[in-house]
Amino acid sequence: MDLIECNVAVFTTLPILNGAPILYVFHHEEDGAWEFYGEEDVDDDECKVVALEEIVNMDSSLLKVCDLPLGYCARRKAKDAEWEIHSMK
Repeated sequence: MDLIECNVAVFTTLPILNGAPILYVFHHEEDGAWEFYGEEDVDDDECKVVALEEIVNMDSSLLKVCDLPLGYCARRKAKDAEWEIHSMK
C-alpha cells in the first residue's frame, strides 16, 4: 500500500482506540478492506471505522505491514513482537 493512502477508512475496535495493542491485521482480498484487532472479544457496537492514518499514529510498527498483500493477515503475540504474515486462504 502506498503511504499516500493514509486517508483510507479501516475497521477497528473501541479497545484498540482506547490503547489496547493491535495484534491482528487483515487485508481482505474481496474488497481491499483493512481490519485491526487485539485479542479482546468485542460486540458489534464496539466496532469503529477510522482513518488508516489514525491507526498508524497510534502504533507506528504497523508501517512494517503497510504493504500486506490482499488476502493476507499479519499477527503478533505482543505489541513489541515481530509480525508474522499468513495467507487467509
